[in-house]
Amino acid sequence: MKFIIKHEIRGRIRIHAAQSRMSAVQADTLAYYVGKLEGVTSVKVQERVQDAVICYTGDRETLILALRQFAYENVEVPEQVLASSSRALNSEYWEKLVTAVVLRAGSKMFLPYSIRSVIAAVKSVKYLWHGICTLAHGKLEVPVLDGTAIGVSVFRGDMETASSVMFLLGIGEILEEWTHKKSVADLARSMSLHVEKVWLQRDGQEILVPSEQIEPGDKVVVRMGNMVPFDGVVVTGDGMVNQASMTGESIPVHKSEGSTVYAGTVLEEGELTVLVREVTGSGKFDKIVSMIEESQKLKSSMEGKAEHLADRLVPYTLGGTALVYLLTRNVTKALAVLMVDFSCALKLAMPISVLSAIREAGTYDVTVKGGRYLEAIAEADTIVFDKTGTLTKAKPTVVDVVPFVDEDPDELLRLAACMEEHFPHSMAKAVVEAAKVRGLSHDERHAKVEYVVAHGISTTIEGKKAVIGSQHFVFEDEKCVIPEGMQERFDAVPEEYSHLYLAVEGRLVAIICIEDPLRPEAVDVIQGLKKAGISKVVMMTGDSDRTARAVASKVGVDEYYSEVLPEDKASFVDKERSAGRKVIMIGDGINDSPALSAADVGIAISDGAEIAREIADVTISADNLEELVKLKQISNGLIKRIHQNYRVIVGFNMGLIILGVAGILQPTTSALFHNTSTLLISLKSMTDLLPEV
Repeated sequence: MKFIIKHEIRGRIRIHAAQSRMSAVQADTLAYYVGKLEGVTSVKVQERVQDAVICYTGDRETLILALRQFAYENVEVPEQVLASSSRALNSEYWEKLVTAVVLRAGSKMFLPYSIRSVIAAVKSVKYLWHGICTLAHGKLEVPVLDGTAIGVSVFRGDMETASSVMFLLGIGEILEEWTHKKSVADLARSMSLHVEKVWLQRDGQEILVPSEQIEPGDKVVVRMGNMVPFDGVVVTGDGMVNQASMTGESIPVHKSEGSTVYAGTVLEEGELTVLVREVTGSGKFDKIVSMIEESQKLKSSMEGKAEHLADRLVPYTLGGTALVYLLTRNVTKALAVLMVDFSCALKLAMPISVLSAIREAGTYDVTVKGGRYLEAIAEADTIVFDKTGTLTKAKPTVVDVVPFVDEDPDELLRLAACMEEHFPHSMAKAVVEAAKVRGLSHDERHAKVEYVVAHGISTTIEGKKAVIGSQHFVFEDEKCVIPEGMQERFDAVPEEYSHLYLAVEGRLVAIICIEDPLRPEAVDVIQGLKKAGISKVVMMTGDSDRTARAVASKVGVDEYYSEVLPEDKASFVDKERSAGRKVIMIGDGINDSPALSAADVGIAISDGAEIAREIADVTISADNLEELVKLKQISNGLIKRIHQNYRVIVGFNMGLIILGVAGILQPTTSALFHNTSTLLISLKSMTDLLPEV
């Protein structure tokens, strides 16, 4: 690629692509290519001016060479990257805004007043008709006010005022539609399917394959806690499926042989073998967009109050107009009230504030499924953390395999990986990854695997019963014993690690020691949450009291609970809510799902179990917990902005009405100030709540 270096400082360079025009796809391709270069920390590509701003920590000459070697046709960009881009949408609405402003300015400069009057009269028909239709339905809402203001101006022959009001209303509509569509599209994309691999059933065996290799007619196996990857029909199995993302049903639906299942739903209980009918997800993205747009989840209670207040104010505005006219017999002063109302700004600014906050959260890899959850997060005073995979790192690692039989530790690890690979939990992933690192292939040797939530796994291997899980599950529930003469080795197993106990035929064969290091940012995150308004931080885990106590002391939580079951977490959340506290629950596993549902806001870690992400109201990236603090700050900022908008809208518009009734401002001037203030408040509401770092 040929380019010009326009500006450069240490670690940051701005280049200009030497080409006549840059499309949105080309901009995304360049951003993807540069973003993947070693040492590049961030890249922003502006297709309109064909510039790219690159921040880097690596060698400058290496970066320059890579840019020179770049060619659009040589870069394969993943489809999901292009699909998740909003450049085309932004370009479309930017052109709409520019076109509206240019046409407005051009008409005033080049068209005579008589022609502009005709155009204004024609445009007014839409607003008048909308107002009449609203009245016909027995409602006194904002369209009535808009139609009345425009209609009175047209009736008085004041076409300039009518034209100004319609122009500003049009600009507001474009901005609202732009923000709404972008926020909804971003949210829908983040909720779309991200299933990379599935279990394909072929010739009586299960094979883990990339999802793109699946074709209609294939059979895939879906186990408890996992997402159904494709639309299809159940051929064997029995289970309860959470279909809330598709149908809105809050209660899981029973599925058995012959039942239809949909991509994106989650299997809460049981196991299903699904005959794939449609590999594209049957337009799931469109279904999600439709679901979001229709769902009341998008609306916070404050947003709903603003809309209701806006509609309730319409009769008072009309009544005020009539009263001023009766008292003064002055049409101009009466119009001063009609031209200025509170409802327009309230209805426009509040939804934009909420949707912009959802969009901003998305820039920090946080997916919020509705404005009401931002409001609940702002009000929250209690936060409950799961430990494993949440406060600790998302990828625990196996540090040792302690054998209790005369068998190679690698063979015992191979057996454990064979059992654990079917279930989405961070501890299970650690075992599977350890086997992979050691080059241990683990073919299917076992019968059906049974997953006991928060306990472990039970199966039969070559006719022998095998279990793996917690100490409570293996020794108390399954009544397994330590081999004779091995008690001393058992007592010597290092306590600083988490333990998985593997037993065959009722005898302990190995303890797998797993290091689950604390996230480096965990302490700062908890302190940051407390500064942002959280007064009580709780940690709950199924681990032993020894492990839980060590972690709790390091991170600085107010309370911790160990060896808890899923129902214990949910009960604790219910108890806190009954005491009048607003509770946030954060987790990543199947065992966190009941508590995520019970909390005012459930937050799931993005690489945890699908059922946790499905049930949760918010999903955050697993890379950094600091996003939680950002989310709390955004939520607090949103509430502050909404209250500020209320004060500004009421104060400013009340001032305009008083000045208009006093005869100081003409109706045209009041209308201009009112609509300009509405536009400015809306534009301000679209800005980020957190300062750029």
